[in-house]
Amino acid sequence: MTDLPWVVVRQDDNGNRYRVGRYATREEAERVSDMLDARGHKQLYLVERIDRQAS
Repeated sequence: MTDLPWVVVRQDDNGNRYRVGRYATREEAERVSDMLDARGHKQLYLVERIDRQAS
């Protein structure tokens, strides 16, 4: 199984959060987040690292 510790999360104006995708590197996740953010939607896109040990 491939390790995909980086996620892009969309947060709307009400604070609801949705996982957009999982990525192998922070750089890849940031590229996706930047691309989505550039579309001009009101949602906030965040890049976070998942700690697999905490599950």
